[in-house]
Amino acid sequence: MRYAYALTAALLLGGAAVSATLQPPAGAQTAQNEPGTIQATAPKAGAPMSFADMVAKLQPAVVNISTQQRVTVNQTNPFAGTPFGDLFGFGQQGGGRPVTRDATSLGSGFIISPDGYIVTNSHVISPGSRNAVVDSITVTLTDRREFKARLIGRDQASDLALLKIEGTNLPFVKWGDSTAARVGDWVVAIGQPFGLGSTVTAGIISAVHRVGSGPLDRFIQTDASINQGNSGGPMFDLNGNVIGINSQILSPTGGNVGIGFAIPAEEARPVIDTLLKGKTVQRGYLGVGIQPVTDDIAAALGLPKNRGEIVSRIEPGEPGDKAGLKQGDVVVAVGGKEVTPDQTLSYLIASQTPGTRVPLSVMRDGKPVTVNVTVGTRPPEDQLTGFSQDNDDDNDGLPDDNGGSATTPNSLGLQLTPLTPQIARQVGVDPATRGVVIVSADPSSDAANKGLRRGDVIVSVNRTPVTSLAEFNSAVNAAKSAGRDQVLLYIQRARGNGGFIAVRLK
Repeated sequence: MRYAYALTAALLLGGAAVSATLQPPAGAQTAQNEPGTIQATAPKAGAPMSFADMVAKLQPAVVNISTQQRVTVNQTNPFAGTPFGDLFGFGQQGGGRPVTRDATSLGSGFIISPDGYIVTNSHVISPGSRNAVVDSITVTLTDRREFKARLIGRDQASDLALLKIEGTNLPFVKWGDSTAARVGDWVVAIGQPFGLGSTVTAGIISAVHRVGSGPLDRFIQTDASINQGNSGGPMFDLNGNVIGINSQILSPTGGNVGIGFAIPAEEARPVIDTLLKGKTVQRGYLGVGIQPVTDDIAAALGLPKNRGEIVSRIEPGEPGDKAGLKQGDVVVAVGGKEVTPDQTLSYLIASQTPGTRVPLSVMRDGKPVTVNVTVGTRPPEDQLTGFSQDNDDDNDGLPDDNGGSATTPNSLGLQLTPLTPQIARQVGVDPATRGVVIVSADPSSDAANKGLRRGDVIVSVNRTPVTSLAEFNSAVNAAKSAGRDQVLLYIQRARGNGGFIAVRLK
């Protein structure tokens, strides 16, 4: 029976109790536990009538951080290509000579001890330019006292840094338990947006364990206003404890649109504790390239979607290689913890102590396998590589894409030709690579839509190596016979880049 439901609610601020009941219209009969009735449990006490008393205690421990930097840039030659040429010493090519300029950055931080240890974001201290040298760091308290700070340590992977100022009996705040944070909880953010000075905003937690752009990112999402300059500032629960470090915003305009992100205290505190000891943060490492098991890849492999990640590359001599992981393995669990889009393989491995031996649950050729791996130490992020979509030119030694010696377009919409050592060198892959190379891709094909292009080398089809056109066609036909509408290709590109791409059959 369909009912028109009416929503009733009662709200009491300060001693807050909220209840909501979906009720059928008058005269309708509903059993006590009938699914048509939803009774919301009374939540915890809501926001206070004012945050002022709490803020008055917390605000003195939140500081402004400014840095003075020297940044090396190439000065543009306005006379490049003219008869004046290098008359003024810029250089003939217009790229310019190196010039050092002064730069500043502003952000926020918070004091965690009475003797002056301060937590902030790494990007507040060094905004990311490799050519930047930080000359000085100045910390300003809400009472306008200024201190010169020294950098104790920073961890770029987590975007955290630890500073020290010299002082005694300084105001400080304490860490809270971010694991207890729930969607809908009230939070207060304090920082220095746009250089305006100490600013307080309040809102609720919009999401937890939000995955960011980096493999190790896990954020608390909030609608409390966070803007440029809030970076490094604290996010408090209503007990006045730090449960997050405001770090990023998602905005089409550069300003607040109600989507801000904070590093959870559960992630930040171990990093800060390590930096306090003067040590470098170490994380676990497998030495493999990985890709998520997308809907297309799951369909091509006949696996459930959103479960596990596929190994696209094995670095020789690294822990994954030593343990016997293979390209095309799908890792579905690490030490019993399931690999999901919210709990990725990189994240689970990074949380392991280097040197630890951990079992990996793997799907290999549709069968479960256990691989025991001794976890290594993760190198700096800028040393890690992945599957790149960079473009090449057409001076690749391939046949013209008008037929020639290449095959006519197959059921994937691809023209292919056997890979020879000469072609391999031209397209930038190891001459020892075995496979077939793409001469052209039909613009209307799924392959083209997925980014396959001239010069890409197909090494395998559904994890079966293909070294000739006959082997390629045989592997594709086998997929058709198995009733699959997609095939999983391993694509090798220049400079060692490679990865899996699932392509729909025509």
